[in-house]
Amino acid sequence: MIKLTLGEIAVAISAQLIGDPDVIVSSTVETDSRLISKGSLFFAKPGEETDGHLFVSKALEAGAVAAVVEREVSEDLPLLVVKDSVVALGLLAKYVISKVRAQGNLKVVGVTGSNGKTTTKNMLREVLSTHGETIAPEESYNNEVGAPYSMLRITAETKFLVVEMGAGGFGSIRYLAQLAEPDLAIELKVGLAHAGEFGGIENTELIKAELVEEMTAEGKVLLNSDDERVLKMAQKTKAEVFTFGLGQESQYRATQVSVDITGTSFIFNTPDGSSNPVHLQILGEHHVYNALAALATGELLGVDRVLAVRALEKMKLAEKWRMELNVAANGLTVINDAYNASPDSMRAALQTLAQLGRQSQKKTVVVLGEMAELGEYSAHEHDALGRMAVRLNLGQVVVVGRQAKLIHMGASQEGSWDGESKYFDEISDALAYLREMLTGDEIVLVKSSKSANLRFLGDDLLKEI
Repeated sequence: MIKLTLGEIAVAISAQLIGDPDVIVSSTVETDSRLISKGSLFFAKPGEETDGHLFVSKALEAGAVAAVVEREVSEDLPLLVVKDSVVALGLLAKYVISKVRAQGNLKVVGVTGSNGKTTTKNMLREVLSTHGETIAPEESYNNEVGAPYSMLRITAETKFLVVEMGAGGFGSIRYLAQLAEPDLAIELKVGLAHAGEFGGIENTELIKAELVEEMTAEGKVLLNSDDERVLKMAQKTKAEVFTFGLGQESQYRATQVSVDITGTSFIFNTPDGSSNPVHLQILGEHHVYNALAALATGELLGVDRVLAVRALEKMKLAEKWRMELNVAANGLTVINDAYNASPDSMRAALQTLAQLGRQSQKKTVVVLGEMAELGEYSAHEHDALGRMAVRLNLGQVVVVGRQAKLIHMGASQEGSWDGESKYFDEISDALAYLREMLTGDEIVLVKSSKSANLRFLGDDLLKEI
C-alpha cells in the first residue's frame, strides 16, 4: 500500500484516533495477524470463528504500527476506533484508489459473472502485466473483505488494478463497484451458480448488472454477447459498450476453436479486421470466453496484442483445481476441476472430457460431486447432469456424496447401462474403487463444488500407492 499517516487514515475511514497522527503506515494492511510485517496496519475484524481483537498484541509484536478496532483494547499502540471494521476497510480501499488515480495513470478493471471470474482475473493479470505493474487478487478474494484487501495492494507505480467482484446478494456488487470505480467492467455470464441463494436466475441477473449500472459515461463495458442476459445489460449502462464471444455479431470474436490434450486453440479476431492465433495450455472451450475477455481488455487499454497473446500462451494453469491436468506415474491422465461447479461449468467440463476421449481413444471416467447453492433447481440439474453423461457416451461415471446421488439416478435412468454408473456415500470408498478399476490408460475428470471435497480425491489419484 502507499504510505499514509494515521491522521490521514482516520479522516478517510471516519475513525477516532487514539495515538500520534503522524505515525506512518509503510507496509501492508492485514486482517490476519500472522501476515503482519514491520510498518503494517492491522484490522481487528470480528469473524465467525474468532475475533481479531484477541490478536492485537500479536500484531504489535509482529511490527504493526496501529490497529483498526471496533472497541478499545489495552495494547500499547495507536488505535483507530470505528463502528464497523469491514466498512472501514472498504473506505480505506476507496480512498487509496482515488489517491493513486489522482497521482498517476491507474486503470481499474472490474470483472464479474456466474462462471469464470477467477480464471479471467488471472488471465487479466498476465495480459496487463506486459504493460505495467498490475495488481490482481490472489485466490478468490472477491467479497466485501477480500476485494478491498486486494485493492489495498496497489502502489504509486501500479498501472492496472483488477478487481474480482463476487455476488453476495442484492447490493453486493454495487458496493464493490462504488469502492473501485472501474474504468472498464467485464460481464462474463449469468448462470445458475448461487441461483438458489438469490431466489432465481432473474435475481442473479439483476445483481450482476449492478456493475454496469455503476459505470459512468467515461467508462467502458465489455459484454459476453453469446449470453442473452449479459447482452441485455447494454441497456443498463451509461458506459461505451463492447462485446466478445463466438457469434458473428461479437466485436472481439473467437473462431476455429479446437481442444486437444495439449490445450485450447482459437483465432482471436478484432474489430479492425486483425486476427491472431492463440494456443492456451488451459483445457476447455469455455475458457475461450475468459481469454477473449482478457485479450479484449488488453486491446481497449492499449496493451500490445502480440505480448498479450504470448502472455496467455505461457499460462500453464487457470488456477489450482480448475481444469488442472496432470499425468500420474502409471500414465493415468487426471483433470482436477473440483473447486467450483455450476450446471454451466459442469456441462462444459463433460463436453471437454468427451472430446478428449474421442481424440485419444482412451476410456473416459468422470467423478462427480454435488453442485452447491442451486436451491429449487438442484434436483433437476443434478438429474440432467447424469443424463448428459450418458448421452456423451462417457465410459464410467462415479458419483460421490448423498447431495449428488441424483446424478447417479439420472444416469441410470437415461441408458441401459450395466454398472457404468457407480455411487458412493464416502470419498474413501470411491477412491478405493477407482484405484482398483483404473489401469492408467484412462482420462479421469474430477468435478464438483468445493464443499464436496473431491479436489483432494483428484490429487490422491496421482499418488503412487
